[in-house]
Amino acid sequence: MSAGKDEQKVGQQLPRSANKSAGLCIGCGRNNPYGLKLSFQWDGRTARTEFTPSRFYQGWPDIVHGGILATMLDEAMGHATLFSGFFDFLTAAIQVNFKRPAPIGEPLIITASLVRKKERSIRVKGKIRLRDGTLVAEGTATQVLVGASKLEAVIWDMDGVIADTGPYHLAAWQEVFGKRGYHYSAEDFRRNFGKRNDTIIRSVIGDDAPPREVEAIAAEKEAVFREKAARKVRPLPGAIELIKSLKEYGVKVALASSAPVENIELVTRELGIKDGYFDVVVWGREVSEGKPSPQGFLLAARRLGVEPENCVVIEDSVAGVTAARRAGMRCLAVTNTRSRESLAEADLVVDTLEEITVADLAGLFNSGGKNS
Repeated sequence: MSAGKDEQKVGQQLPRSANKSAGLCIGCGRNNPYGLKLSFQWDGRTARTEFTPSRFYQGWPDIVHGGILATMLDEAMGHATLFSGFFDFLTAAIQVNFKRPAPIGEPLIITASLVRKKERSIRVKGKIRLRDGTLVAEGTATQVLVGASKLEAVIWDMDGVIADTGPYHLAAWQEVFGKRGYHYSAEDFRRNFGKRNDTIIRSVIGDDAPPREVEAIAAEKEAVFREKAARKVRPLPGAIELIKSLKEYGVKVALASSAPVENIELVTRELGIKDGYFDVVVWGREVSEGKPSPQGFLLAARRLGVEPENCVVIEDSVAGVTAARRAGMRCLAVTNTRSRESLAEADLVVDTLEEITVADLAGLFNSGGKNS
């Protein structure tokens, strides 16, 4: 098969959202139909995974191809570096020593750990063993740290990114506006999603609305929302798993939402992520301007002690993407509430966070993104 036809075949099998190479790493990418899809655990010193090679990975009959074994070691050593908190690196040299053939169909245990770090380079070692401890291959790699910016923190929006709260917000807005004789359609809701309440209210009842009336409507709306959402909030696919993975890799995690603090407490409590998941929480009234102003994201970065250029924002709204870019941060947008086209200003757009790994987020700093 020609290269062009083979690439076309792969493209036809990829999820629609796997753009800009998200999740296509041959070693760990979740979206690559021909990849190894290795997933590693970390005990504080060693990255570890288990993989059973099928017949599609053989060289000589029934023997795993040496290039596949080298790829496993390279991936393991890379993840040991990621787990150790270094995200902006490239492998400069790798040496692999093969000790014995690896049979197709037998589980392989792949491990790696850091040996030493110098100012701009890292030395890593890795091993592949059979379950009985027999050494199959071992390797070392030298990795070079690159780039002025790197992944240090991820700032999350809440509604429409972590939690599926949209239906309850829409119902609450329609109830409080309807009582006052205003119509609020689903399209109005989609257009305003992610903006602060006072901005939304004035867009409906007029810019000259008295502050006291705006505050009363906002308070009533949020009370109605909490009543409707209680015991019904569900996480959106992949969100909580990615938050947990970020914590495992030592990446700082913040929540920056336009919502009032009572909503944040309700949602995070019901999803079981209230304690120990976020290093910083920023809520709507802690800043004077809502999205698309970058104030909320910049406040989160300041509280985390991280420079904005080392942050990734995860958003689902147009206003949120604009705010992230104005803050000078990388942005991953997920199409939970808006179309791919409307979110095109993000550095990466996906249909679900199930496709995203920490390595994908780190890769935003080395991929020539919009903010680089």
